[in-house]
Amino acid sequence: MPKKQIPVLKEDRPKPKTGKKIIFILMLLFLALLVVLFFRSPVSKVTEIHFTGNTFNTEEQLKETTGLTVGVQYFSVDPDEVKERLASLGTIETVEVDKQFPGVVNVNVVEYPTVAYELSKDGNLQAILASGKSIAVSASGIAVEKPILTQWDPEDPNKAKLSEVLADIPNSMTSDISEILPSPTPSFPDRIKLYTRSKFEVITAVSLLRDKVEYLNQVIEMEQPGIITMLEADSYEPFNPENLEQGGEGTPTQE
Repeated sequence: MPKKQIPVLKEDRPKPKTGKKIIFILMLLFLALLVVLFFRSPVSKVTEIHFTGNTFNTEEQLKETTGLTVGVQYFSVDPDEVKERLASLGTIETVEVDKQFPGVVNVNVVEYPTVAYELSKDGNLQAILASGKSIAVSASGIAVEKPILTQWDPEDPNKAKLSEVLADIPNSMTSDISEILPSPTPSFPDRIKLYTRSKFEVITAVSLLRDKVEYLNQVIEMEQPGIITMLEADSYEPFNPENLEQGGEGTPTQE
């Protein structure tokens, strides 16, 4: 019988991976091209910037401080950096940055409240904020119930502390105070003198005012104009009625 030839088994060779590599590289190039086109397109840029809540600084001042301008990269806007830059102004207490894709950046600011006023060296009225910052204001923006600070050195640290204290006291408890002056002594370097609209003269200290203001209002409601001392001990001494009738500030009566 004729012998049958047994076929030789051939090993399966793996297909070359060159095709897959080419496809992968082409995909990477395509993605890179899309990224380049995206960042060069208007879609990736800031198209609108909105500031709300600002009264002491103009929108242009806020844009200059933050560096926000129409056309900057949307994804390069860092909310934390925006907040940090606005905080350096001294007028803004809190900031909320809301980014809305594509291209819209909303910045809502909450400013420090006005706690007092003062006259600058050139005679212009300035608002004193809770941060201690002085800001020029128009006459139409005056809150008449706020006290006026006079004779204060701009570099006096007690001025900033006083601003913080006034911000913590309800307006109803300070509305009668018309003027606050520095009156330091060796014992009380933060000693101050206050004048009220109800014609009282008050001697106290910045560090004590928050705790003593309730006593101040009690005396004003119950007594005639006089001198109120609120330091280590509290005291009240009425003015001489004859001097008050003559229109003067008055002097304490002698007991």
